[in-house]
Amino acid sequence: MRGCPHLCPGAAPVLCGVILPVRGSEGLYMVNGPPSFTESTAFQRDSGKNCKVVAFSKDGSLFAWCNGEKVNLVNVTSAELLCSFDLPKVVCLAFSPKNSVLATWQAYTTAKDGTAGLPNLQLHDVKTGKCLKSFIQKKMQNWCPCWADDESICARNVNNEVHFFENNDFTPGSSSDPPCAAKTLTCCWWVLQVAVYVPGSKGAPSFVRLYQYPSFGGPQSALANKSFFKADKVTMLWNKKATAVLVVASTEVDKTGASYYGEQTLHYIGTDGQSAVVQLPKDGPIYDVVWSPSSVEFCVVYGFMPAKATVFNLKCDPVFDFGTGPRNAAYYSPHGHILVLAGFGNLRGQMEVWDVKNYKLISKPVASDSTYFAWCPDGEHIVTATCAPRLRVSNGYKIWHYTGTLLHSYQVPSNEEMWQVSWQPFPDGVFPAKAVKYQAVPSELPSAEPRPAQAYRPPALRNKPATSSKLHEDEPPQNMKPQSGSSDKPLSKTALKNQRKHEAKKAAKQEAKAEASQEGRQCPAAASAPRGAAPASSGDPELDKKIKNLKKKLKAIEQLKEQAAAGKQLEKNQLEKIQKETALLQELEELELGL
Repeated sequence: MRGCPHLCPGAAPVLCGVILPVRGSEGLYMVNGPPSFTESTAFQRDSGKNCKVVAFSKDGSLFAWCNGEKVNLVNVTSAELLCSFDLPKVVCLAFSPKNSVLATWQAYTTAKDGTAGLPNLQLHDVKTGKCLKSFIQKKMQNWCPCWADDESICARNVNNEVHFFENNDFTPGSSSDPPCAAKTLTCCWWVLQVAVYVPGSKGAPSFVRLYQYPSFGGPQSALANKSFFKADKVTMLWNKKATAVLVVASTEVDKTGASYYGEQTLHYIGTDGQSAVVQLPKDGPIYDVVWSPSSVEFCVVYGFMPAKATVFNLKCDPVFDFGTGPRNAAYYSPHGHILVLAGFGNLRGQMEVWDVKNYKLISKPVASDSTYFAWCPDGEHIVTATCAPRLRVSNGYKIWHYTGTLLHSYQVPSNEEMWQVSWQPFPDGVFPAKAVKYQAVPSELPSAEPRPAQAYRPPALRNKPATSSKLHEDEPPQNMKPQSGSSDKPLSKTALKNQRKHEAKKAAKQEAKAEASQEGRQCPAAASAPRGAAPASSGDPELDKKIKNLKKKLKAIEQLKEQAAAGKQLEKNQLEKIQKETALLQELEELELGL
């Protein structure tokens, strides 16, 4: 099957391309990734309309799906069906790291008489198809067990405890004793470290503790501990090297009344015992937090719109501030050398693609109405998609190069829906990192995404120059690192505000000077005339009026040309005005000869 995650056999190893499974009302099928973008003929399309879930193994060599009748498991390389499970109602699938176990989950139901239902979480041996163990797991949240990378340990959330199993032995009594008390857990199994969250009660604070398995002897045996009061729930994010975890603590209600969505704080906890609150210089919600694959920095998107985005180091000091913009998500490339800031959901789908080594903007593509974004494992390509049920119209997907070029676009028929698209995963190191490009790559498509709609202007103002008044003050990107040879700390909020005001005044003066110079070029006689002198008169009021009107029209045309050069999309009547410029200039010249 094309798309295998390994080197193809032969004397000269050649890496096969990446594939994308597409799930929707048209069925389940595989699409070959760049550069072909064709449907894979090796994978037989499952044309049923009830495919509920799909899953790849961690290395991309195995693929499983539930089509509403059974769960099927295939070898991606050979397209061979390995086994099937008679589980028509499965809605969640996951593989263990070394492909030994396939976990399935279906909604928990009780009997009609109110007695306990059947176990709904099942662990299957991938080689034999045998069910190793079944559990009752009522909630979908945190349904899946966590395995160590070598599968030597498996952890599972059970009520307010975490149970541990060794070497995939799930027989009764095999779990570790005593269990670890926790409401929520995240495991980073690089060095068998576990982060657990316990909510506060009766005036006691909530806390997150880091442990190293199997030492769970209480606070004294924890690697690190962080407590806080404002936390109805938390999201915990380990970095790739397992040296630190970021905790987003959220409350459902903001008691200050500043936010409808509650209150959020961001905390850093290191395995060396260090912890800190990440100071975010703009009030408002935290939209996204993401670690760089390098594990030495992280990006946060936060604040009332237009939102800020800032990269922090492991000391929680700001490294680079991307300023403000319409964004609510951040995505590092698999190699960590490129960062995409995007505004999806209720925003227009604008993306900013940044070279994070040099903090230089690469491109600004627009993927309107996108509900999904993902980097290809090659670090070169991106997929964006509009999926149901989030949006039920214009469903489809687009594949981009990070330089902003749209390479492929597919939209399902109007009477169909697309529910999911994703990249086949690959092991680390299969795709080497490449130098960042700034020039857009070529595409066979005639054009890319249309420009975002311009802000509405009343008819009376449409032929007049745009004013600089704004609802908010935009903040430009800025390097937060001290300059070489200088020990200065990053500027304070007040200093930054004053600096922006100074730069805005300077820019306004330069703009006014440029406008005056432009007017002088349009009318040299007026530019050279003494200040306060009246324009030359023909003595004929009607002729003077015609000349004045012609100059006014020519000035408006010049402004339209400047707007077009700046990238603004002009309306049909505005383009027609520009086409009349030559005739108006000739008419003006003839009238002025009569003065």
